[in-house]
Amino acid sequence: MFFKIFNFQNTIISRYLLRNLLSYFFAIFFIISLIVFGNQFVLTVQESVEFGIPVSELMPLIGFNMLRDVPIILTLSLFLSIIVSISQLYNSSEAVVMNAIGFGEKSFINAIKPVIIISFLVVAILSIYIVPWAKQEKNITEDETVNASEFSFITEGRFEVFKDGDIVFYASESISTDSVEEQNMEEIFIYALNEDTPIIVLAKEAKKYTDSITKGIYLQLKDGTRYEGLPGDENANILDFDLYDLEIVSSEVVKSSSSESNIQEINTIDLIKGGDVYANAELQWRLSQPLSVLILSVFGIFLGKTSLRTGKGINILIGMALFMLYNNSLMIAKSSIEVGQLNPLIGMWAIHMFLLVMLLFFYQFRQGKVSYFIDKIASFNYREKRHV
Repeated sequence: MFFKIFNFQNTIISRYLLRNLLSYFFAIFFIISLIVFGNQFVLTVQESVEFGIPVSELMPLIGFNMLRDVPIILTLSLFLSIIVSISQLYNSSEAVVMNAIGFGEKSFINAIKPVIIISFLVVAILSIYIVPWAKQEKNITEDETVNASEFSFITEGRFEVFKDGDIVFYASESISTDSVEEQNMEEIFIYALNEDTPIIVLAKEAKKYTDSITKGIYLQLKDGTRYEGLPGDENANILDFDLYDLEIVSSEVVKSSSSESNIQEINTIDLIKGGDVYANAELQWRLSQPLSVLILSVFGIFLGKTSLRTGKGINILIGMALFMLYNNSLMIAKSSIEVGQLNPLIGMWAIHMFLLVMLLFFYQFRQGKVSYFIDKIASFNYREKRHV
């Protein structure tokens, strides 16, 4: 049974179809990868210039992002290459001759079955094992590079914005300590809003630190003055202080971002043992990637069937729309499971089942069985009316 799955029809037609499919697959994969990874490289260079980090230190992040995106790119490339290769056969009337000698849609599936199975296994290995490892290594690299510079939040001689613009911070000098979570500064200026009331804080020294319990990020100001309100206001207050703690990033934001990133780094076996909603959502997402390869591959064969009267590229547009709806539906289901709005037992499996039902209906329609069933119903109703 296992060897029958990989059984390859060694015929001239099968080799011809497989050769065209692989040519289109590598071409489409190269184009999509060039666009996605090129965008990743540009964003990395922008971060390097903005945060003052050498590009060489950020290059590993590009590699880990590539591994993260490869399963989706590979699935989309295979899906589009099947549509293009099959539609080319119909546009050149080669598929008409093939159908006449009995080489139909089932034969197309058997001919390209080795590519589909290999792609399924590659995506499964990537999504279940390699991608979680890549996300874990990416976070470690970010802690060693990005967090050591920009993510220490303070850059000397520049105005920094926190809490969506509610806090504006400036420090003339900034000295990093041995700990990434701490940073010393001098000559501090802070502008903040407290219920639409402007607050200005001036201090000689400050230290950024992370609370060991709440994990919130604070600024501890020393020897400064706090001005609340505008000059001339009746409720204007001026306060001199020795020590003053100001929260920059709340603990809720830190916990929410860290929990989401940590669950994506956990290996698949630990996710199965976990059992909470986040583990269920991440596990279903990983398993959905290889399943989508099988479902979309069969859809690609049906969408590839076209006629000369059909506009060129219509089936590709339909395929792109189907892929986007399918992938976005899985992402929405994943988010719904995480927030408790969707039962994990239903989860993403309902989306796969819906696609399988559509696939079965599409196949029956192509075989003419749906129209035959409808004609039977119509003729039955007609005979019934005549009897009445």
